[in-house]
Parts: sequence; structure tokens; C-alpha cells
Amino acid sequence: VKRERGPLKAFIDMVQRIIKLSIGYSEDITFLPLFCAGGIAGGIEICITFPTEYVKTQLQLDERANPPRYRSIGHCVRLTIQEHGVKGLYRGLSSLLYGSIPKSAVRFGMFEFLSNIAKDSNGKLDNKRSLLCGLGAGVAEAVLVVCPMETIKVKFIHDQSSSNPKYKGFFQGVREIVREQGLRGTYQGLTATVLKQGSNQAIRFFVMTSLRNWYLGDNPHKKMNPFITAAFGATAGAASVFGNTPLDVIKTRMQGLEAHKYKNTLDCAYQILKKEGLLAFYKGTVPRLGRVCLDVAIVFVIYEEVVNVLNKVWKTA
Repeated sequence: VKRERGPLKAFIDMVQRIIKLSIGYSEDITFLPLFCAGGIAGGIEICITFPTEYVKTQLQLDERANPPRYRSIGHCVRLTIQEHGVKGLYRGLSSLLYGSIPKSAVRFGMFEFLSNIAKDSNGKLDNKRSLLCGLGAGVAEAVLVVCPMETIKVKFIHDQSSSNPKYKGFFQGVREIVREQGLRGTYQGLTATVLKQGSNQAIRFFVMTSLRNWYLGDNPHKKMNPFITAAFGATAGAASVFGNTPLDVIKTRMQGLEAHKYKNTLDCAYQILKKEGLLAFYKGTVPRLGRVCLDVAIVFVIYEEVVNVLNKVWKTA
């Protein structure tokens, strides 16, 4: 007996067909569940790992040109809790949470879309093509979601360390930023963000695909244990940290409250090198390493599990 489709599924299928027709893609692949899976995974992941992102950003904003406020990661955590309580470690979470869901949705949805085009006649995505697909996914998420989200997050965190904080909440803070700087104020550091996210996802998906292809060998239907997925994800995350932390530092400076003193991305990089030395490009590496390894491991595991659940309702592959 053929089951009747519910109204929600019928509506989603209709939207999906419109999207496929608008981009000229007609292969029988369902992308909306993949966007949903990416969004769910991103929302859960950021709630778990945000305190490490907060500490990383504070250390990167703690420039050597001024007297350093934080002596170490632990000192930054202790000082934040003393002054603002435990909730201080979650300052800026709202902007990242509102952005993480669409960010992960765009990232995984775009990667799956590009990889389905790039697969060979046997349905396999090779390592080199996964690098390009990851690059495309990273650029898409940078332009559509990450740049405004990260700009707002950095401004919120930087504002908290000032003597007279002026942002009292997410919506009030965004209104204030737009009122003072226009929409352009939420798109500071776009070049650095595109470079960072593009290289980030290129490295991560390349490493993840390489490890997955190695593990599966000639059996594409071999089951991957979630712990294996987590280990591969953490490895991919670590590779991206060591590969592009300098870009992350430049992006953070370009999006801070003192971004006006830099003419452009290259000038920011030059001033950091001139005033603070080469090691300044790796500020915040340790907390970022912890966060990203956990982040990528969690998000890949959750994504795979959510896809498995949604696969019972929609065809996702």
C-alpha cells in the first residue's frame, strides 16, 4: 500500500523541485534533508564548544601593542568568570548560534551538491575533487553566512572587554552596529573570511574524504563507526588549524572594534608582522585547536547520524 505524503513533505518536495529547476540540476538527489542535517549538527556543536571560541577570540584581540591583559588561557577563563560569571564565557553565543545553523546547512548542502556533480562514473569522489568541492562550500558559507556572523561575534566579545560595554543583547547590538556603520559594518574582513573559510573547508573535506576513502577501500557500503568518524573529523580539524590560523588571526583583527586602523587585509597582516612578530599569527592556536578538533568531530558525527535518520523519510543519496 502506497503511503500518502504529508503536507509538509509535499511542500518541501515542491520547493526542492523549484530549486533544482532554477539551477538547471535535474538528477534524482534530495538536497533539502542534507541542508537540514547540516543545520541541526551545527546548532548542537556550537552550544558545546563556544567557550573555547570565546577564549580564542579574546587572546587574539589581546594585542601586544597594548599591555597584555591575559597571561594564559587559564587566566583568561578565570578573569572572565570573576568579572562576568560563567555566562561571560558565552558572550556572543547568540550571534554564532543564529549563524551556525544556516552556516552548517550551506556548508554541507553545497558540498553535497558539488560532490554529486564531481563524482566519477562509479559514484566515487576522489581526494583532489573533494578539495575543490570543500573550497566551493567554504566560499559559499563565508559570503552568505560566516562574514556577518563572525563580525558581529567579534564586536560583541571585543565590546565586553571595553570599560563601558554598549551592546546589551543580540538584536540591540546588531541594530547599534547597523545604525553606526550601515550593513557594511557587518561585512568587515570579507576577503580574510573568504580566504579562511575557503581554505578551512578545502583542507577539512580533503582530509576527511582521503581518510574515508582509505578506510572504505573497495567497499563503499562498509559501515563507519561513529568513533571512527569522530577520529577522522578531529584529524581534519587539526589539519585546518595548523593550515590557516594566520588567516584566522587577520580575520579577527579586521572584524574587531579597532579594525579602522587597518587599510585592508594585507595592511593588517603587515602591521601584525611588523609590531608583534611572526608568532602573533599563531595567537590562540591552542584554544582554537581544542575547539576545532571537537567541533569538526562532533559536527561530522551528528551530520552522519541525522542523515541516516532523514534517509528513512527522504532519499538523500
